[in-house]
Amino acid sequence: MVQNMFRTGFLVRATHTVLTWGITLILFLHNTDLRRCEERGELLLPLLFFLVVVLSALLYFTVSLMDPGFVLTDSVKGSNEELEAMIPHPPPRRCGYCLLQQPMRSKHCPSCNRCVRRFDHHCPWMENCVGERNHRWFLVYLLVQLVALLWALHAALSGVSSGVTWDLWFRANGVLLAALAVVGVFSVVVLVLLCCHLYLASINCTTWEFMSHHRISYLKNRDQENPFDHGVLWNLWGFFCICRTVVWEQVYHRTTGTSRTDGTMSEL
Repeated sequence: MVQNMFRTGFLVRATHTVLTWGITLILFLHNTDLRRCEERGELLLPLLFFLVVVLSALLYFTVSLMDPGFVLTDSVKGSNEELEAMIPHPPPRRCGYCLLQQPMRSKHCPSCNRCVRRFDHHCPWMENCVGERNHRWFLVYLLVQLVALLWALHAALSGVSSGVTWDLWFRANGVLLAALAVVGVFSVVVLVLLCCHLYLASINCTTWEFMSHHRISYLKNRDQENPFDHGVLWNLWGFFCICRTVVWEQVYHRTTGTSRTDGTMSEL
């Protein structure tokens, strides 16, 4: 984990850390609601805000540094010759870069130079892939980060003071205005990402699959039908609560096999 931190992503993670604690310090040093609560001895809200920021930072580093689900061996967990014979279509793929057999829904990431199970996307702000092992934590991070950003936005607005002239007003509020701009932009970005990933989780689809449906061998002939979609509640349960490695070949076979059987019965 320490070695990962000091790879190419060190600058990105350092920037995130500086922005997080720099803006937090600005909110506590200026005459915001947080500062006024401190001065009155009402420490509950400042402490809660601080804990939310700490939690968001911990989740950021957890998602950023953990294994997203790298394919480490040439064998798919839970697969055997009987399973491969049972699932002739689509045939197993072998990665042209790392030369490993790719489980279904995996993809080679050029940035990480590794194949990732249930690949979603490579996040430049995390400097890590989002895949089968850390996708749920990525979503939890987005939720906590959004709470921290909206709270920071409210606190920064509460600290903006009036001035006799525009020049004096800008001098008095310049630092807070800069913090407001940064927090506002990140709030919009995180909100959009959270909504998109909640939607994708609810239909059991990844960003890669959603954007490249027409180019993926196991999806391009499905007429926009998602073979992994089992309903919103079951999809969300599986996304957040099932932590084991899923053999997607089995899921695909059960779904497509059922669909073919239903189609045959209809024709009869």
